[in-house]
Amino acid sequence: VPLQACGGGSVQAGGCLRLSCAASKVISSNHIMGWFRQTPGKEREFVAAIILSSDDNTAYADSAKGRFTISKDNSKNTVYLQMNSLKSDDSAVYYCATPAYTLSARAYSNYNNYKYWGQGTLVTVSS
Repeated sequence: VPLQACGGGSVQAGGCLRLSCAASKVISSNHIMGWFRQTPGKEREFVAAIILSSDDNTAYADSAKGRFTISKDNSKNTVYLQMNSLKSDDSAVYYCATPAYTLSARAYSNYNNYKYWGQGTLVTVSS
């Protein structure tokens, strides 16, 4: 499933950005969409995930809780990541991804469980 992520950019600390991830075809409602981020020399890090069949079934990394919100628009096959109160530590390349099969909740945060990835969008937060 080709995924197209966009919305990255440069902001000052405390600012906000909204990332979007559009799928080129309908993804099964049983699947999830996740956001990960990566900085040079570090492993890809889980940020947030959402079940496509539910508005309430979401998961967040501790670093994202209270600041980031993941949402979806099934009519557009698009998932969003609203990022508020950005910190310099949030600077990274952000990737959206979806697995090839349904994942259990405890598997959301493992990037190895995701098969399809967007190309990444760069977020730079300056202090």
